[in-house]
This record gives sequence, structure tokens and C-alpha cells, in this order.
Amino acid sequence: QVQLAESGGGSGQAGGSLRLSCAASGRALSSYAMGWLRQAPGNEREVVAAISRNSLNTIYADSVKGRFTISRDNARNKVYLQTTSLQPEDMAVYFCAAALSAGYTTVVGDKQRYQYWGQGTQVTVSS
Repeated sequence: QVQLAESGGGSGQAGGSLRLSCAASGRALSSYAMGWLRQAPGNEREVVAAISRNSLNTIYADSVKGRFTISRDNARNKVYLQTTSLQPEDMAVYFCAAALSAGYTTVVGDKQRYQYWGQGTQVTVSS
């Protein structure tokens, strides 16, 4: 099975940017559809962005469309989330997650379908 480790969280100013990274080990990342999810205090975990195995398809939550970009580098076993124009409501713990997917173009938008999770990285946004 795959192990996931996030990095790149921290504090940012409103309007600023952060780049989150997720490193996979134990199994090739190319076997998994990947997603970034977040959870703010008192809120349910939500899918922020997801990407298919071959990077052909991506989806985004409406709240981050045009501001966040998900990408992956299967050769390096890494997934990224570039965040821009950060807003205070983006403040949350961000999780990288993997779903074992048979389809190269499948995007997983349902958080229940993710089997493997990282520990999370905190993103704080100050206004």
C-alpha cells in the first residue's frame, strides 16, 4: 500500500500563495487517483481538488476554482497543490489522499472513495 506525507503548509497572508506537496512511498503513485482535501474546525472534510492517474482530468471545489491548481509528477511520486489568492476561509488542515483506481482518466470527487491518507498539513491565512 502507499504511504503519503504532506509538506508545504504554513502561514500566508490573504492574497498570497502556498505550494503544498505530497510525497508517496511504498507503491507507485501512478496506480492511484489523487486528491487534496481539507478540514476546518467544525467543518466536514471536503474535496478541494482531484486529479486522474494520467493528469488528463481534474476537478475543483467551486470555492477554489481559478485559484488552486492540482498537478502530479508520477516519475517523482509527488502530487502538488498550488494555492493562490488565499482567503481566510481557506484556513484548514490539508490532506493528500489516494484512491486505487482502475481507470487512467478517473477523477475521484467523493471523499469516501479515498483509501489512503497523509497526516495533513496546516494552512493558516491571516488577513
